[in-house]
Amino acid sequence: MDVVLIFPGQGSQKPGMGKDLVGAFPAAKDVFERADEALGMALSAMCFEGPADDLMLTHNAQPALLAHGAAVWAATRAEIGASVVAAAGHSLGEFTAYHAASSLGLEDALHVVRRRGELMYESGLARPGAMAAILGETNRPIEEICAEVTREVGLVVPANYNFPGQIVISGEEAAVERAMVLCKEAGAKRPMRLKVSGAFHSPLMESATTGLAQILGQSSFEDPHFAVYANVNGAAVLKADRATELLLEQLTKPVRWTDEVCAMAKRYPDALFVEMGPGRVLTTLVHKIAPEVKTAMCGTAVEVEHLLVLVAQ
Repeated sequence: MDVVLIFPGQGSQKPGMGKDLVGAFPAAKDVFERADEALGMALSAMCFEGPADDLMLTHNAQPALLAHGAAVWAATRAEIGASVVAAAGHSLGEFTAYHAASSLGLEDALHVVRRRGELMYESGLARPGAMAAILGETNRPIEEICAEVTREVGLVVPANYNFPGQIVISGEEAAVERAMVLCKEAGAKRPMRLKVSGAFHSPLMESATTGLAQILGQSSFEDPHFAVYANVNGAAVLKADRATELLLEQLTKPVRWTDEVCAMAKRYPDALFVEMGPGRVLTTLVHKIAPEVKTAMCGTAVEVEHLLVLVAQ
């Protein structure tokens, strides 16, 4: 059975994540111990116990999610590794996908995403912004609404194409608020502000690109062992230099998750899409985009055992 790995992004973190994995799988325990040592902090305790407010901080949430995804992968790699044909991740999750594809070692990956989180937080302080999810279809393109508001109020752009019927917008606060009003007038069911520290995946994150380029340049980034599909264009990536280019672009450009899932579902129609991380955010999105795709969640010890039985059949 072919397997496609998908890794969640910021927002999926929650206290308790990974705790049962450490008790059940020595390989998962090793990942969290290495994460604590690499970052010089008790990341594992924050994942296992919280507090939630600390775990929500961008510079903590990003390495926490990468460590959890890496721990699940470590616990399953020996049994399913040969079956993996591709991987993808939503925003931060794309870095976890490259770690799973052996492009980034664990310590390098943790340092990169910790720094990425710090840079994104700093960009949010320097150029404050907001994000909002637009739920439901609109009778005019959201891109058109954003362009109108950008001309009249301030910068706002589409940031996440999560599935048909849910697009996240990002930009200056007043512009986001105005775009929410226009989207509602255009038929959106419910525009909803998101609790974030900045206007992610928008040009307001431009100041973070230099620092991210520096730490990526200091890391050992190899060609992925299997295709990793990119947020920026939904295409398969097999070269390290192209991967780093797209990861930098990802800071200021939208996550085209719908395009990624469609591309992978078309290329691997019989594959099992496995969400490696806490919760089922991406599994839900995949079902909405490509209902025919088989999926499995794999973030807890019980889910790991279930996956191993499923793949062995």
